[in-house]
Amino acid sequence: MLRHLLISVKLNFRNPMALIYGYLFPLLFLFAFWAIYRHEQPPLMRHMGEILTITLLGGACFGLPTTLVSERERGVWRRYRLAPTPSWAFLVSLLTVRYLLLLTAGLIQLALACAIGASLPESSLSLLLAFTFAAFALMGVGLVIAMLSDSVPAVQALGQCVFLPMLIVGGVALPLSSLPGWAQHVSALFPGRYAVQSLQATFGGQPLDTVSFDLVALLLIGLAGLLAAVKMFRWEPSHSASAEGKPWILVVLGVWLSVGVAAELQDRIIVQPSEVRAEMADPVREPDHYLTEGSAPKSWREVTEADFAEIAFERLPPDDGIVAPIAALSDEPDPYTLARLDEIRTALLGWTPAQVEDPVQRARNLLFVAAVPDLLQMADIERFLPAVVLGRLRQSIPPADLPKILYWVALHPGQGDDTAITALPALGLPEINGPTRRDSRGRVMLYAFKLLERVTPLQARN
Repeated sequence: MLRHLLISVKLNFRNPMALIYGYLFPLLFLFAFWAIYRHEQPPLMRHMGEILTITLLGGACFGLPTTLVSERERGVWRRYRLAPTPSWAFLVSLLTVRYLLLLTAGLIQLALACAIGASLPESSLSLLLAFTFAAFALMGVGLVIAMLSDSVPAVQALGQCVFLPMLIVGGVALPLSSLPGWAQHVSALFPGRYAVQSLQATFGGQPLDTVSFDLVALLLIGLAGLLAAVKMFRWEPSHSASAEGKPWILVVLGVWLSVGVAAELQDRIIVQPSEVRAEMADPVREPDHYLTEGSAPKSWREVTEADFAEIAFERLPPDDGIVAPIAALSDEPDPYTLARLDEIRTALLGWTPAQVEDPVQRARNLLFVAAVPDLLQMADIERFLPAVVLGRLRQSIPPADLPKILYWVALHPGQGDDTAITALPALGLPEINGPTRRDSRGRVMLYAFKLLERVTPLQARN
């Protein structure tokens, strides 16, 4: 078995397609994720589960079946069959080789991710265990694809039928929170979702018992795939999967369905409120949309409590939505986010745009600190920044003036200048240009309204 293992390693590294799917393909996704999420700090840390799952998908759903089918087509397996070695040893050796290849590909991913700013989880053992469970489940899927396919092109076709749905609606390439409700329900049927959640938990410092459901789901999916592959196993390329073996595909699909149903029954499917999605279609309205009646004070100093009473705060996007989110008081940032918020809070004390003489422009500049990360969807910090901004506003603007100034900024988003955006790198935040820079004024308006609701006396709002 050891001899066959060594031969299999050599054959894998002689197979260009297996190397592309196993090593090059995941690296392309790594740099794609970095290009999208490079503004997060630390970079990629909230997406390592997705990245490693893509690595496993490439190696298990493409690399593994491509290697097996190409060897079977070339007649390599015919010679193995003549050897005085039991079939189970042959299969164990194949799976061991693939696991080692997946492990090396994952280590390469981790090394490159750390090189561009990510860091390893606190428990490497937990990561290894989660990776092993995910690899076992997806190798089971890869074995079924290999047994169903008669040629390498057939492997690629079947692999895409599994790979693409997992990427798009399975919570692998797109975060679950960004998927519509129906897609979040569908994702519960795919092993990719459970692989991402179990792997990402280790990077978030969570113990594995918090994702025990995901690990059990991966184990069951892997066992079903392995059992079906054994029942459909064939040595010769000319022999299609037997009629006796094909019904075992139903067992695999049945396990996937059962896992999804169990997730539904245990209320593990998180669906965003429908009103959030409606707000995403038209997230920013004109300032008058948020007023019950017209009001036109001539300056911010003339704003009165009667003006506050005319604001329809209920028309604003919800705080738990995607547009202009604000964390609830009960929400606790993770250690990485907390450290970054502390850095921004400290940097704001000496930030030049927060010290300009005009209090209205000063408030506008500070609101850009919340507006730009919201536009860039910096999910790690965007919902926690408004509290930081509000704290700095309270320090730099007298309490009696702050509601009036926020009201004035909210109703006049086009006034003032936006050069503070170019100074955001001093806070460790990215700057934006082009149409996105213009859009930031709309977010400033929304946050001005939302923070105004938090500093306005209740009787004025009523």
